[in-house]
Amino acid sequence: MVAGMAASFTMVVSGTIVNVAVPDVMGAFGVGLDQAQLMTSAFNIAMVTSQLLSAWVVSAFGQRGGFLLMSVVFVIGSLIGAISQDFNMIVFGRVLQGVAAGVIQPLVMVIAFQVFPVERRGYAMAIYSMGVFLAVAVGPIVGGIAIELFNWRYIFWAPLPIVGLASLMAWVFVPSVRNKEQAPFDWPGYVLLVVCVYCLITGLTEGVREGWTSSYILGLFGGGLLSGAVLILTQMQDRPTLIDVSLFEHKQFAMTALIAFVFGVGNFGTGYGVPVFAQLVQGMTPLDAALVMLPSALLVVAALPFTGKLADTIPPHIGIMIGLVLFAAGTAPMSGADVNTPFLMIMTYFIISRFGMSFTNPFIMNTALRSLPPEKLTAGGGTINFCRQFGGSLGLTAWVAFVQTRTQLHSEALTATQSSANTTTQELMKGVGRIYTEAGLSEDLHASGALHYLGEVIHAQASTFGFQDGFLLLVFFFLCAMIPAYLLGRIRKD
Repeated sequence: MVAGMAASFTMVVSGTIVNVAVPDVMGAFGVGLDQAQLMTSAFNIAMVTSQLLSAWVVSAFGQRGGFLLMSVVFVIGSLIGAISQDFNMIVFGRVLQGVAAGVIQPLVMVIAFQVFPVERRGYAMAIYSMGVFLAVAVGPIVGGIAIELFNWRYIFWAPLPIVGLASLMAWVFVPSVRNKEQAPFDWPGYVLLVVCVYCLITGLTEGVREGWTSSYILGLFGGGLLSGAVLILTQMQDRPTLIDVSLFEHKQFAMTALIAFVFGVGNFGTGYGVPVFAQLVQGMTPLDAALVMLPSALLVVAALPFTGKLADTIPPHIGIMIGLVLFAAGTAPMSGADVNTPFLMIMTYFIISRFGMSFTNPFIMNTALRSLPPEKLTAGGGTINFCRQFGGSLGLTAWVAFVQTRTQLHSEALTATQSSANTTTQELMKGVGRIYTEAGLSEDLHASGALHYLGEVIHAQASTFGFQDGFLLLVFFFLCAMIPAYLLGRIRKD
């Protein structure tokens, strides 16, 4: 259990460790926010799709062999990220890290289920879940410390010692169980899924720069939708498939999967948006931005055992709606946050929103699995997790594109108001000119310097407005998720 949890914990830490490094990477490689978020999205998409590979890896290599193989893949990905001089190679390294993390998590969960006696398996799953949530909290802290003490490249070096120690322990303790009767893996379905995800994510990432109506972007969206449609058709055939579509014949499960997808958009958006906003708009250091997130994550870990018990006692749609209301209540004030919003207020908003996770997650998982027959539990658990992660990864990319687009629109609108008739602008220009005069600069530099400063002010204000619009959009997603949550209650009554 310790060997498995050490590797799983470290790999999940690597998923969130980059969130506080986004501004540094943007500066190092001259990329925009739309490209920089690929470090997060690439990891999440690779992790989501590779979770469907876990059973095949165990069947082909055994638990011990699969564990060690994925550890090697993770180390290679980390080394590529640490030494790369090209941003695309860093994204490739993040993909390798995500593949390893996606395979390891279900593998470790099964190991924990097997090594504990029947009467303690619930306890084992609780410990595993708490470890995953704690890793999400620790990631930004580790990243912030690494950047403060060294530089952003150390976010790739930091996890390696623990993964190495976990691999040595796995060599000794992890059982070499291998299921030779595993059903054939749906490789055509997996390829279609990867193509679909790649096209959609790339289209959303490049759309701001290339133009949303360009043939390149329209081709990517068309390819993504086409491969997705073909994937759905192939999954409805009578053969071993990637996703068991018969699960969606259960109304409660189908409604819960929809909630998980929409909830994932808002959940990933707040987890990424708040630390990036704290650094780009408020000028916080990476460590300060990480500290904004820490109390909320610790609260979620502490609350999970209690909300987990509530999931067995109150109607699931009530618990889910409580969580969504908390998420919306904590995110809504961020739509008015700016450079002057105090540190403690940002922390408080994030605590309120993330506390909603301690309600939403247990109720979603419990309701989804409780609605299925015993033989469908394994497939159901993987599918619900896939819906949540896929919605979050796709939604995060779309959210960043939305923020970028709104920032551009606000920048153009603000620039259009800067004229000789704008008294505020004229006062600003004169004030900057006086400062330059006091500094002893030549009058020839006053006009160009003042204009440059005005441009910086406009960009900062436009960026603030863009993030505010983005947080308001996340509130909309949380409110939208309440509709299927309400319908879930109607299904149960009927």
